[in-house]
Amino acid sequence: MMIHPEGWKPAKGYANGVLAEGRILHVGGQIGWTAEQVFEAQDFIGQMVQALRNIVAVVEAAGGRAEHVTRLTWFVTSKAEYLAHQAEVGAAYREVMGYHFPAMTMVVVAALVEDDAKVEIEATAVLPSDS
Repeated sequence: MMIHPEGWKPAKGYANGVLAEGRILHVGGQIGWTAEQVFEAQDFIGQMVQALRNIVAVVEAAGGRAEHVTRLTWFVTSKAEYLAHQAEVGAAYREVMGYHFPAMTMVVVAALVEDDAKVEIEATAVLPSDS
C-alpha cells in the first residue's frame, strides 16, 4: 500500500512510503550490463533499462514480479545527464516497471566501481508469503 501523508503535494514518479507484508528480498546494486557482464549500451537510458531489467530478473527468480519492488535507490554519475533525459527516463522506466512507482532515492556519485557504468540501482522487494 502506498503511503502519502495528507496535505502533501503529489509525488511524481515515486512513492513517499510503501507499506508491505511478506518475504523481504534485498537486491544488490545492479548496473547496466547483461547477464554475461557485458555493457551493450554506453548511454544512460540504455544502461538504466538494463539495470532495471536485471532487478526484475532477480525478483522473478525469487518468485516475484516488478510490482513487488517497494524501494529503489539509484546511484548516478551525472545529475546533468539524468535531468537532460527526463522524458526518456520516464518512458524507459515504464517500459520495464510499468506504472509501479515504489519509494525511491537518487544519489549522485563521483564514480561507480565499473568504469563504464553510468547508473547502479539497488532494490528491496516484498514478495507475498505464498509466492
